[in-house]
Amino acid sequence: GKHGARWFHTGGIFSALSATTPEVVLEAMQAAKHYGTIISYDLNYRTSLWKSVGGKKQAQEVNRRIAPYVNVMLGNEEDFSAALGYEVPGLDGHHSQLEVDAFKQMISKVVKDYPFQVVATTLRKARTATLNDWGAICYCDGKFYQAKNRENLEIFDRVGGGDSFASGLIYGFLSGKDPQWSVECGAAHGALAMTTPGDTSMVTLKEVIQVMEGVGARIAR
Repeated sequence: GKHGARWFHTGGIFSALSATTPEVVLEAMQAAKHYGTIISYDLNYRTSLWKSVGGKKQAQEVNRRIAPYVNVMLGNEEDFSAALGYEVPGLDGHHSQLEVDAFKQMISKVVKDYPFQVVATTLRKARTATLNDWGAICYCDGKFYQAKNRENLEIFDRVGGGDSFASGLIYGFLSGKDPQWSVECGAAHGALAMTTPGDTSMVTLKEVIQVMEGVGARIAR
């Protein structure tokens, strides 16, 4: 529209805030679609939020209404299972470890059901509370792109890692970068965000690129 917005992003947390917020999401997405704005959505399923507005059943009904408007869908294996009703082969009961091939199989089915151009998720294996293996994978136009896996990443505060991955990925695509660069940017930004307190990134683009190029995920101050 007149403001020139190129990208609209929202997610499952906002959708779960009340019985009426899904309608706000849908109205905004319809407007974005009308103007050709790219739409991304982070499924971000939270049991504690959805339980007051209908639980998992309602979450799936809402997200299935929203999904047809989405160009770029973000979410981990638990999100796709709980929020859209997909089964992920090879997933353990605690969603603690996921085989990449199994996730690829699920995404191959998802993109047949919905018009997603991009589907992306982080890949995390928590070894301890402060040591995680961290990576990411992105489906784009029929191909999969996987970011470097960072084993034994030292975590200061894991809150915000997923959001920082999303913003890094979005930055890459908005900047005209290819899918591999974009998923690497998202993974590096998420890794850096978890080395600082709080859920808002405190890093610069230069620091993100340094991590993408092989520097450890620590901020030099």
